[in-house]
Amino acid sequence: QLASFIYNGPVQNQLMHSSDGQGYSPSVPGSYSHQMPAKVPPHQASGQYNYSGSQNVSQLNNFQGPGQTLNRPPVAPFSGSPVQQTGPGPQVLPPALPNSAAISSAGGFPPGASPPVLSNWQYGQTPVSQPGGSQTSHLAQGTGTGSAQPPSSLSGNTNPPGSYQYAASPGGPPLQNSYMKPGSAPPPVTQPLTPLHPPSRPPLGPPPVGGPPLIRPSTLAAGAPNTQSLLNSAANREATVPQQFILTLCLPLATPHPSPAPPNLKMNRSVGYSYPALPPGYQNTSPPGAPGVQTSALQYPDGSKHFHQPALGTNHLTASMAGLNLQQEGLKPVNLLQERNILPTTLLKPPVPNLHEEIQKLNCNPELFRCTLTNIPQTQALLNKAKLPLGLLLHPFKDLSQLPVVTSSTIVRCRSCRTYINPFVSFLDQRRWKCNLCYRVNDVPEEFMYNPVTRVYGEPHKRPEVQNATIEFMAPSEYMLRPPQPPVYLFVFDVSHNAIETGYLNTVCQTLLDNLDLLPGNTRTKIGFITFDSTIHFYSLQEGLSQPQMLIVSDIEDVFIPMPENLLVNLNENKELIQDLLKTLPQMFTKSLETQSALGPALQAAFKLMSPTGGRISVFQTQLPSVGMGALKSREEPNQRATAKDIHLTPSTDFYKKLALDCSGQQVAVDLFLLSGQYSDLASLGCISRYSAGSVYYYQSYHHKHNPVQVEKLQKELKRYLTRKIGFEAVMRIRCTKGLSIHTFHGNFFVRSTDLLSLPNVNPDAGYAVQMSVEESLTDMQVVSFQSALLYTSSKGERRIRVHTMCLPVVTTLSDVYLGADVQAITGLLANMAVDRSVSATLSDARDALVNAVIDSLSAYRSSVLSIQQPGLMAPHSLRLFPLYVLALLKQKAFQTGTTARLDERIFTMCQVKNQPLVYLMLMTHPSLYRVDNLTDEGALNINDRTIPQPPILQLSVEKLSRDGAYLMDAGSVMFLWIGKNCGQNFISQVLGVPNYGSIPQNMTHLPELETAESIRTISFISWLREQRPFFPILYIVKDDSPLKSSFLQNMIEDRTESALSYYEFLLHIQQQVNK
Repeated sequence: QLASFIYNGPVQNQLMHSSDGQGYSPSVPGSYSHQMPAKVPPHQASGQYNYSGSQNVSQLNNFQGPGQTLNRPPVAPFSGSPVQQTGPGPQVLPPALPNSAAISSAGGFPPGASPPVLSNWQYGQTPVSQPGGSQTSHLAQGTGTGSAQPPSSLSGNTNPPGSYQYAASPGGPPLQNSYMKPGSAPPPVTQPLTPLHPPSRPPLGPPPVGGPPLIRPSTLAAGAPNTQSLLNSAANREATVPQQFILTLCLPLATPHPSPAPPNLKMNRSVGYSYPALPPGYQNTSPPGAPGVQTSALQYPDGSKHFHQPALGTNHLTASMAGLNLQQEGLKPVNLLQERNILPTTLLKPPVPNLHEEIQKLNCNPELFRCTLTNIPQTQALLNKAKLPLGLLLHPFKDLSQLPVVTSSTIVRCRSCRTYINPFVSFLDQRRWKCNLCYRVNDVPEEFMYNPVTRVYGEPHKRPEVQNATIEFMAPSEYMLRPPQPPVYLFVFDVSHNAIETGYLNTVCQTLLDNLDLLPGNTRTKIGFITFDSTIHFYSLQEGLSQPQMLIVSDIEDVFIPMPENLLVNLNENKELIQDLLKTLPQMFTKSLETQSALGPALQAAFKLMSPTGGRISVFQTQLPSVGMGALKSREEPNQRATAKDIHLTPSTDFYKKLALDCSGQQVAVDLFLLSGQYSDLASLGCISRYSAGSVYYYQSYHHKHNPVQVEKLQKELKRYLTRKIGFEAVMRIRCTKGLSIHTFHGNFFVRSTDLLSLPNVNPDAGYAVQMSVEESLTDMQVVSFQSALLYTSSKGERRIRVHTMCLPVVTTLSDVYLGADVQAITGLLANMAVDRSVSATLSDARDALVNAVIDSLSAYRSSVLSIQQPGLMAPHSLRLFPLYVLALLKQKAFQTGTTARLDERIFTMCQVKNQPLVYLMLMTHPSLYRVDNLTDEGALNINDRTIPQPPILQLSVEKLSRDGAYLMDAGSVMFLWIGKNCGQNFISQVLGVPNYGSIPQNMTHLPELETAESIRTISFISWLREQRPFFPILYIVKDDSPLKSSFLQNMIEDRTESALSYYEFLLHIQQQVNK
């Protein structure tokens, strides 16, 4: 069972309320009326700004290829002056304390210096004390696809190759004190564990005899008390910026267990669950085994009632982990050259961490927070040996159907590392809890003693904050540097001759008119419009005007704002003028012969207009900007498209990046809609969105008549864009258990201070990734945790903090690391790293590094884990799909060679890799193929009275196609329905609504809604696939003689193309390298 998302049910209580569909509580606080005293921004440390896209924050991140020791170049630092925030935007707090995985500021190449070219990735920062050579690691962090299978499907193989015996680590805790399931068979447990949410719980019995929590601090800082006042100062709060989302993730460390636990399991106190009997002064804060601490005191006396804390109940961890058999399956090597059918017929599920079920039940939903390795290696040396990347993939602001929202005047956080209280902390007693990231013992505030859900006093461990890995807090005033900003939306339209010719303005204005009342916001919502060609046009929407007034600024070298007070107006008070403008805009420029585009000056004007408040700029552009600041020249040479050399993936100017950083400083994000048939240099233009936390949309060859399917796509995606929820003036910080550190971030944002991501806007469709390393050995830890906190302002003007926490086990053997590999997460992280490599070095370097990642990890598995060397290409079960997914990446538009892919198209795909949540990225990389001419209701889903067929997923090879069938390929942003030449007459007439194969139109893109069972099934299946994503995939119906057949076949990953190997040839190449 996947880590399920736990929700405590709607609570009718003013302290905690369930949010409405938007994720916001219905009550709307008033407007700006009460000014809060602005806090003085802390001084920005110089050198703290890092401008590269995946921002490297460490000088230690070395790449080591065979026999070479090179420093991995951080992208050259931006040479302009750092963006000092002068505006009203929330200011950042100083970087977090060392415990929150603070990262050293990046060293960079001097501007203009060319970084060395490298083809391999080293995953973690090599600790300085370790000899580098022996731990080379290429792009290695593979995505473990290991999905642990249910025990029922297991063969009775109990002796995996490579012994799997746990051995106790010297000086470690007693064997029962473990999060992992010990032994190969579950020991009988005489005292069953009470479920976490029993309907009613017996009163707590006498307190059990003490014992420290499972996770012990190696040493408790003696000086801690003196630093409290410092830590508690406002400066150390989450940057006082908009609401914060927190994700916490906790992973266990496996301690070897030589034998099953004794039948009468005495629960070990690790993560809370009981009050120790020792008086507080004698609490065990030194590690067990230290002088004066008796290890025998670590067990519960029989018969004591467990103190159920829905958190990382380490006491529960000991219950036998009956999953050992299941682990054998995961370790069973797969010979990839012999196993032809390794692709699962259903969507691959993420592996379930090997934690006690009571803890796993509380873990964060993997759709929100995922780690490339669900078993965290205890040391960097072990990680280096595995040759897999360690990192996190986040989807922090995802739309959730259920989200517990807590309103409380005190948000409980660790006084030392500022971690938010979460399910994986441990309660030493009712009044004290131990942080699961830095192990500091904190007091439980008086208010936290009362549980608003059960209305009981004295059960802090049952509060929603300790029962839910994902939770949202309503933030009090100390989380604000200014009153929350109103929602402000500014639309900037290209109205040059080229733009008007495409007809996009009709679609956009009509979609805006239809959705004006659905824009997220409240009575304070403001809206404005700018249009531009070679001049800039503003629109005064002042109350009292009978129609909108157009103001033209022709001096584009020194842009100024005419009548600034009437250009951004209240949406509700001026709705009629706004509607008039949207109705007339498309006709206003139909006779225009102006072909120039002054995009740069228009963006400068938009920035000046938005600076006082912050908000969102949506810019629509149809060509290469040609005049004023930011003008660009074409760099695409059509005859060079096929080579991997010399393609222009880097920006040709830093104008858009600098402007984006200015925007970020004023809490403004820019979203770019590029609707162009010509080269528009997206590599340069995309920077405006990348560094301001915006999004990029690309509609290639958009034209309302020549390309009508794009019109529907734009309408659907624009509707989603306009109506989805939005967070303003946000910051996000990711914390992890001490010993782990984060060194590189991927996504659209700007890194302010070393580990604080600045997100002027945050949207529910954006994903992020981070790379990590093991800085200090995780000895004596059985689990580690990760927490992401997102502070933002909702469209209703509330400051909120969304927190996600994840817990994962720590392991000491290489076979366990492979066992917990999440192959999809590894592929996603490697794709992000490969985009950076393409830009900082070359495309061929990135491709080499991807291939090396597979070679390195499978070589390490073969040499270090397999006890018997067998012929063939052996992979652990968890990584059986790794070569296939990497081959799919090499054939994806971002990284492919030898094709006619346009440069902007390649850049757009790279933007998607960096900004898409993992689930969509995987679909675009490795599409799903289904046979749909024989759909049945067998195994179908029933959703809202609809029956959704669930056909099996097929391998992406022509050999799986039959001429008498019809096949649907779902490639994420596009779908193909391929109709075989001899497809059954029944399907052609009942689904396509035409008499025979010959009469299927060439450019068919819609299925008719017919009253036949076949039509209903096919349409409901396609609609169901479409509904699950924020973008709209066009459906192309493809015949044998269709020009689109080549696009369909291009996605057959396992087949050979002129420029790329087939899957089998790729495996042979990998085998040859592994066996060298």
